[in-house]
This record gives sequence, structure tokens and C-alpha cells, in this order.
Amino acid sequence: MLARKVAVIGVASGYGAGDPACQDGSDVVRALRFLSDLEAVDDGLHWDEPIRLASPHSAEALDAVANIAGQLADRIGSHLRDGDFPLVIGGDHSCAIGTWSGVKRALGATKRLGLIWIDAHMDSHTVATSATHHIHGMPLASLLGHGDPRLTGVAGAGPKLLPEDVCLIGVRSFESDEAVLLRQLGVRVYFMHEVRRRGLSEVFAEALYRVGEHTRGYGISIDLDALDPTDGPGVGTPVPGGLLRTDLTDALAQAHGDQRLLAVEIVEYNPYRDEHFVTARAIHDLCQSLMP
Repeated sequence: MLARKVAVIGVASGYGAGDPACQDGSDVVRALRFLSDLEAVDDGLHWDEPIRLASPHSAEALDAVANIAGQLADRIGSHLRDGDFPLVIGGDHSCAIGTWSGVKRALGATKRLGLIWIDAHMDSHTVATSATHHIHGMPLASLLGHGDPRLTGVAGAGPKLLPEDVCLIGVRSFESDEAVLLRQLGVRVYFMHEVRRRGLSEVFAEALYRVGEHTRGYGISIDLDALDPTDGPGVGTPVPGGLLRTDLTDALAQAHGDQRLLAVEIVEYNPYRDEHFVTARAIHDLCQSLMP
């Protein structure tokens, strides 16, 4: 990220989740200054005004998520045009629809976008396949062009990603319908048993190659529930047997300074479950590993 201002965009949205508490995550990180040392350095982090709904109590979930995603896509595009590096801190993972739709629109119709999706879950449901209808379980499917038009149509209709340009890392909790979709599409999924066998560093390096091989650039989307709950208890849907914080920060350092890295998002921080702010400190370390 050499010579790029890091613009931190807080997304105050929990409309896509069953528990909306993560809507306060980015505000807590900012208010308690967990990233203050990164803000203090030259060309360090600079916080934007947070993105939130103007009338939060009257919005239906799908419309609310689409509204937030549209705002976020516009903000992302503005920063990329200015030569900045967007760092999104959510909010539930439905904000990914806005993040990566905005990046893709900024690249243009003919340029391909790669994405590494680090998550305990696949997030590849549609309204038709989801038992809960929680939209934070749908963003990757939406970005691949599957699901409600209000979601797939953010920042332009149609898929924002090609399946061969996407890799999932750390998956260990999923349902059959979303697994079938990703398998049919040919998306590469690195389940936790493979990560344990090969090591995260090797898996991440391979994923970097895959998402960068045929694309103009790539992004990294990190759901904090990818971490083992011992290292990241402050999330909406913790799943045992996850990644260790030190392993993840070491792996992310492989992308340090890579000009092809276009944006990063870190999502699903629930401050009310974050005993001793262990997860907030993990957010700091993840950001630090990617800073110039």
C-alpha cells in the first residue's frame, strides 16, 4: 500500500444478521482508539465518517442492506479514484456486497477482480436456500450473481466476481445448498482440515496466486469468526477450531505493500461479546500486518 492513504470506512450495520450488535463494532474500535498507533504514523489510517441508515427503524432488512451497500460502493469508488486504499470495518458481512461491488465498478466492466474470503462460513446462500433469511449468509452468492436483484444489482447489475477468481479460506461451518452452489461454480474452498494439514502460510500464498493470476487486482475480506474463539470471541457466530491470530497476521503480511491489493474489509465484530477486548486487539494486529 505504498504511497496510498488508508481510508478507514466504518459501516454501522447489523441489518443482515440475526443479532444486530455488530453494527456498533466500528464505532467502538474508533471511540476506544484501538488503531491509534496506526493513525499516528506518516500516511497512516484516516477515518471517514461512518456509513449508516438515516432512518434505521423503518427499514426492511433487504432494503436496509441494499441501501448501506449502495452508500458503501459509492464511498469505495470515490476513494479509489483519489488513489486511496479503502479499509472497511463492519458491521455484518452483508456489507461485502457494497465493498466489492464498489471496487469492481471502479475497475470497469472489462477488468476482473479477485477476492480472498477468510471466513468460518461460506456466506453463499440466497433467499431461496436460507432457513434464517439472514443476509450476512448471502453476500458471496450475491457477488457471484446469485440471489435477490436488490443485492446483485448494487453498483450495477450482474456478477461482480468470476468463480475462478475467488478463494475461501478457513471454512468449517456450512450448509449443503451453499456448498453445492460453490462446487457447481468451481470456487476454490480451503476448508480448515486442509489449512491445518498444509499450514495457513502455504494456503494463503496459493490463494494469492489464484486470485491474482487473471485479474486487474484483488481484495481480502475477513470475517472475524474465521479466528478460533480463543483469539476472537467478539463475533456474532463463533465456531471452534479456527485460525490463530498470529498465523493469520503472518499470512496477511504476504500481501504487504502489494499494489495489486485494492481494498480490505474486516467484519462481524461484536464488542458486547469481546471479553477483555481480545478481538479488538486482533483487529489492530490484522490492520498492522497490511499497513505500509
